[in-house]
Amino acid sequence: MSILTKKIAYQHFSMKLGLTLKYMKTDPAAIEFNRLPGNFARRLHQISVAIFLQETEPFGITPVQFAALQSVLANPDIDQRTLAGAIGQDASTTTGVVNRLEGRGLLQRRPSPTDRRAFCLTITEQGRELLQAATPAVLRSQELLLEPLPEHERAEFMRLIAVLVNGNNSLSRAPRKTPRAG
Repeated sequence: MSILTKKIAYQHFSMKLGLTLKYMKTDPAAIEFNRLPGNFARRLHQISVAIFLQETEPFGITPVQFAALQSVLANPDIDQRTLAGAIGQDASTTTGVVNRLEGRGLLQRRPSPTDRRAFCLTITEQGRELLQAATPAVLRSQELLLEPLPEHERAEFMRLIAVLVNGNNSLSRAPRKTPRAG
């Protein structure tokens, strides 16, 4: 393959990834990493998890575990694959989450009556009680996360972050999928 052919192939590949010549010529030293949206998203996630864990410490639950319990409560007999899509996690991570919640007696797993390879999940009474007790702390954690924003900007922030998340959902290694009703 000639140098010109390689260059054209690289440019085609780069354009396919959404890169423009403008970005290809950017000096890496000129990038202000701390001002990049991805860096802010990563930092906001770290902060969000830290606040969540601080507020929910008495309940010993993580954000993903809370999301799983809440989703199972809202969708009784949901299978693990559908749960993974509902909470935006890959199947392997979801299996670990379900194992821990089941081990704590918060979820119950049983074979699916329609698919021998699948498991249906239901929340236990202990799981319901934990969700009921932890929900005020979870909501408080979300309020604390938004606290630096003036109240009149919070709805706009939520609208904009939803646009980014929903608009880029398919690019995730575990795109979120809404469980089907029925």
